[in-house]
Amino acid sequence: MTGVHDVPPAVRLRSVEDRDLDVFFDYQADPQAVEMAAFPARDKDQFAAHWAKIRADDTLVVRTIVADGMVAGNIGCWQENGQRLLGYWVGREFWGRGVATQALARFVDEVSIRPLYAHVAVHNVGSIRVLEKCGFRRDRLQEAKAPASDDGIEEFIFVLNA
Repeated sequence: MTGVHDVPPAVRLRSVEDRDLDVFFDYQADPQAVEMAAFPARDKDQFAAHWAKIRADDTLVVRTIVADGMVAGNIGCWQENGQRLLGYWVGREFWGRGVATQALARFVDEVSIRPLYAHVAVHNVGSIRVLEKCGFRRDRLQEAKAPASDDGIEEFIFVLNA
């Protein structure tokens, strides 16, 4: 017998809408997700300020991830320290269902900027697999040059060149 989670959801990307932000806030506040991503949750005011800044910056590319008609998370890229960085956040109920992989594949098809870098906590095995499935490879040279993190979180650096 197959369950509802056996069939990968239909995933699409669209522009971020105001109504998405409450869902994004809840996802980024999930303690298990915070631990997995090794990225601290923001309070409501910090979160609102962060997203207002993101949405006002037309140099960024940011999309809402929609899976089977539901807001599943967000994905985007931005310029930082001379590199184009990628980040995504997917709600826990969508983990392990191929949503992040489909979203990232669509995003890198849409955004032609290369190289594209992603930093991921070494314990975030799911995100590492997503990056690898979408053609990202560990950049050991960048890892060797990166300064030690202030928070003690060890990260891998992945890059998509082509």
